[in-house]
Amino acid sequence: MQGHMRICQHCGAPYDWRRSPSAYLKMTYCGSLCEKADLGFTIETLLREVEFVRGEWRALLAA
Repeated sequence: MQGHMRICQHCGAPYDWRRSPSAYLKMTYCGSLCEKADLGFTIETLLREVEFVRGEWRALLAA
């Protein structure tokens, strides 16, 4: 179990990275709230926005 414990970069709390709800930065933050607080956004939200913009370009180019 010790090999799975990490310290959150934002709040400093120890956590098991396998149980972190942070989708992309599990080994850095204990959860998505700390990820957002530290970065100002979550990687998951950023990637979702990129997909949305990419989809919009396809619709514009098809017109």
